Amino acid sequence: MTMSVPTTYWHPLEDGRVQCDVCPRACKLRDGQHGVCFVRGREGDGIVLHTYGRSSGFCVDPIEKKPLNHFLPGSATFSFGTAGCNLACRFCQNWDISKSKEIDTLAAEATPETIARTAVELECRSVAFTYNDPTIFLEYAIDVAEECHARGLRTVAVTAGYICPEPRADFFRHVDAANVDLKGFTEDFYRHSCGAELGAVLDTLAYLHETDVWVELTTLLIPGLNDSTAELDAMTSWVVDHLGPDVPMHFTAFHPDYRMTDRPPTPPETLTRARSIAMGNGVRYAYTGNVHDGAGQSTFCHTCGARVIERDWYRIGRYALDDRGHCGPCGATVPGIFDGPRGEWDASRRPVVLRSPPITETLP
Repeated sequence: MTMSVPTTYWHPLEDGRVQCDVCPRACKLRDGQHGVCFVRGREGDGIVLHTYGRSSGFCVDPIEKKPLNHFLPGSATFSFGTAGCNLACRFCQNWDISKSKEIDTLAAEATPETIARTAVELECRSVAFTYNDPTIFLEYAIDVAEECHARGLRTVAVTAGYICPEPRADFFRHVDAANVDLKGFTEDFYRHSCGAELGAVLDTLAYLHETDVWVELTTLLIPGLNDSTAELDAMTSWVVDHLGPDVPMHFTAFHPDYRMTDRPPTPPETLTRARSIAMGNGVRYAYTGNVHDGAGQSTFCHTCGARVIERDWYRIGRYALDDRGHCGPCGATVPGIFDGPRGEWDASRRPVVLRSPPITETLP
């Protein structure tokens, strides 16, 4: 399969360069140059996607790993990504993939039809575009999504939301659920730690709020950088005011990695504090992540307070919702996408080798 395909979102400049219009970086390229994301580059008079049909790997994950706690709980999702990223996060937890500048990272080849068919064979209920940001390989992701929807599968995007309006609308109309990384809540943090702009991400969140895409938010809390009470108060207040109280928020623990090894791991009490601030500001579903925290990872009915989904990390225990997400004790509707009984996938992740039939290997 060819790795390079023509793209739509670009325009020529008067000085002979071509500008990529997928994300606010607006990379201006001469022939043969790559964008910051690495996977989009100029060939001749236009921009091409170099990684169509190639992946850094495939894996079956619990949907809770994305994390999505209100989307087909307990189900398996077929995860894949490519290489590269349009952000420059110094704390990236997937840096070996997202910062790769080597085509060799893309060892696995698969057509959109193969991905969708394999997901069905492995009894997944969704396909997740993850590991690196799918907005930079949106042409590939859209074709995969169309094959998935034709087979009754849903699609999930794990994204930083750093994308321009026109490609944003094109991409997200093929997506059923998204976990958006709201990495912090100051322009200074986004500029110096992520190489991006907070305003563009907030625009994406406001746009998604007007669509049918189910959205959950994740913030990796880094000691001393984005974990102050004032910043968490401002962030969670903005979410309630602009997105409403029913958008779940996940506060997850940082570990030193990539270019940020001078910060300590996030203390569990910081996650608990963030969750408390969020709920105090009206967020009905706030979670802690990357730690063992039965209370902070479980779902409680916002009406009667009953624990309706018991979780420990990615493992589901007691489950007290009906097939449409109504609370067993009181009948209130828990917001999200609930379709039938809870899934029975365990907490393991299983790398996949695309053969016929596909081969999986269970990892902890």
